[in-house]
Amino acid sequence: MNAKRSDKIATGILYVISGIIVLILAALLLYILVRGVPHISWAFLTEPSKAYQAGGGIGIQLFNSIYLLIITMIISFPLSLGAGIYLSEYAGKNWVTDIIRTSIEILSSLPSVVVGLFGFLVFVIQFQYGFSIISGALALTVFNLPLLTRTVEESLQAVHYTQREAGLALGLSRWETVIRVVVPEATPGILTGVILSSGRIFGEAAALIYTAGQSAPALDFSNWNPLSVSSPISIFRQAETLAVHIWKINTEGTMPDGVAVSAGASAVLIIAVLLFNFAARAIGKRLYRKMTSA
Repeated sequence: MNAKRSDKIATGILYVISGIIVLILAALLLYILVRGVPHISWAFLTEPSKAYQAGGGIGIQLFNSIYLLIITMIISFPLSLGAGIYLSEYAGKNWVTDIIRTSIEILSSLPSVVVGLFGFLVFVIQFQYGFSIISGALALTVFNLPLLTRTVEESLQAVHYTQREAGLALGLSRWETVIRVVVPEATPGILTGVILSSGRIFGEAAALIYTAGQSAPALDFSNWNPLSVSSPISIFRQAETLAVHIWKINTEGTMPDGVAVSAGASAVLIIAVLLFNFAARAIGKRLYRKMTSA
């Protein structure tokens, strides 16, 4: 068998494998969307859920998911960005750095249930935050930090060393070179890490069952007191997210139309993640052009 024939066979096998993967993902997405989209309506997206009656919505759970995502990213992104910059630009090759990298790898391999139990023992019980948004956000920060830190570090390392040399040659300090040259150049990769980690956060259920709670109290959107449990901006209230709501519907079975609500909520979850990905990519490209323009 000559080299050209071997190359064609290998290329064909790779195309077949890629096609199978794409078909599986497309079939999964279409199955969820076809089953769920017919049940989606404005009332379904805005009305509160009902435990023992038909016709409930997912309004509070959808808001909780978005709000918890925002709080988690506010906590985890600055920490991950700082850790990534340190590991990429300042950390030397020594045993301390090796321990940090090993710890990151260990954290990234932990199951979400373990992170949830850790959050329950530390944030819910030890810190006495109870089942709340802040407990869920802190647990998800532990869950999110390894992936986001590694992505930031790899994005910074992918910037060519000549960019750093050019900044230093122009009289910039090391810190100014990192902030004004390296980070803008690495923005697309960093945004990709934010997108991936946000998708994990938005669809996470296991860790939040033990930290954010499994109930969605009624919210008063005219109440902006952050210390009130009925306020939508309070971080000390229980917050059943969309993913937890789907799990709860399918395990408890207390809704007469639980199958329809579960299908609709699953479709909303998929659509929200897709929209967030597309929007984040567009914003990332625009931000990159703005930050790297003369």
